[in-house]
Amino acid sequence: MSDAPPSPAAGPAAAPLAYRSTRGAPGVVGFAQALLAGLAPDGGLYLPERLPPLPAGWEAAASVAELARLVLPPFVGEAGAEAVADALGFDMPVVALGDDFVLELFHGPTAAFKDVGARSLARLMDAALAGAGRRATVLVATSGDTGGAVADAFAGLPHARVALLYPDGGVSPRQEEQLTVAREGVRAFAVRGSFDDCQRLVKGAFADPALAGLGLTSANSINVGRLLPQTLYHLWGVAEVRRRLGANVTPRVVVPSGNLGNLAAGLMAQAMGLPVAGFVAAHNRNDFFPRFLAGTAAADAFAPSVATLSNAMDVGAPSNFERLAALFGARLPELVTGEAVDDAATLARMRLTHERFGYLACPHTAVGLEAAARTRARSAGAGPDLVLATAHPAKFPEAVERATGVTPATPPALAAAARAPKRVERLAADGAALRAALLDWG
Repeated sequence: MSDAPPSPAAGPAAAPLAYRSTRGAPGVVGFAQALLAGLAPDGGLYLPERLPPLPAGWEAAASVAELARLVLPPFVGEAGAEAVADALGFDMPVVALGDDFVLELFHGPTAAFKDVGARSLARLMDAALAGAGRRATVLVATSGDTGGAVADAFAGLPHARVALLYPDGGVSPRQEEQLTVAREGVRAFAVRGSFDDCQRLVKGAFADPALAGLGLTSANSINVGRLLPQTLYHLWGVAEVRRRLGANVTPRVVVPSGNLGNLAAGLMAQAMGLPVAGFVAAHNRNDFFPRFLAGTAAADAFAPSVATLSNAMDVGAPSNFERLAALFGARLPELVTGEAVDDAATLARMRLTHERFGYLACPHTAVGLEAAARTRARSAGAGPDLVLATAHPAKFPEAVERATGVTPATPPALAAAARAPKRVERLAADGAALRAALLDWG
């Protein structure tokens, strides 16, 4: 694996970009092939062969959709960039909390930041499948918000259907309401195991020759088509902070982290020229990556995931670690600070944030806020922090009320999901059981 990111492209002549595997298999593929395959043939994750510099004037973009049209054409083509722009027609406001900021990424249809990648990916994938005259089965492991966002984004599309795998009893009640809504072309499987078991089943299915005829692909952040649009909100948030504080300001970005796709997108944006003072990877008790950054865990020292209040981050073996290692190698500890936050500190930060600012944060966002406070205390004179707010607090009403005594108001999209008919199937954490269920689907 390389210790340096791909070299920036010189200009328009570099487009369209090719994609390569993180595991070094020879040859490259185009975006559509990488998108529809999900994983490379050698089991690696796809990365663009180069990271082109940000286009002139990107900070003046008036919306995330405009940023998509400016930044994404080298990666996904002009039509793909327009499809992403069409997918991202919801607000992503930056809110000041004292001297720092939160970027609210939860104003999409399922009230979580996963709407950005899922809605973009659905439009990109359906167009690619239509162009190839194909249909696909999208296989997704989710620890909470990804599944609801993917189900909502793909439901009813003519060229793709979705199988969701989530840990039975391992997501919040509000998340399960979204995951199990009866939708056209979507099946939800409650797996008797952890998120890591769900992820293992998905990877095993891709390698299963008996399932080769189903056109399996992924909508997890292992799919580069979901990852690339996530670079846009890093650009948007930093540009908004600089518009308020001055063009010489370089904020630090604090990323609530689990599978590390959100962080990978930010680091890719930085390699393209995003002006930031660094990144903080904010984890819960599932702390492999902070330990790796601190030099106390080897690159393969994964551990079984443990359940926490910030359940969407309950990932013991983050798949995007492979992508980060391939892009940045030994430079990762220079670029990222890691911090692990337990449930008690998460609740305390939720309470303190509400007392100081009247702001209700979900447990995942609170992990980011606590990590920001801790690392700030060790960095005298540091500039502002921009914390990514990843989910609406109403997705975790029990935790919010426990911490603050306040029950968050339910946005209309969540209320509609609660009322909708449900459909869910129980599944053993066994590859043969998943194979049988998918083959039975046809």
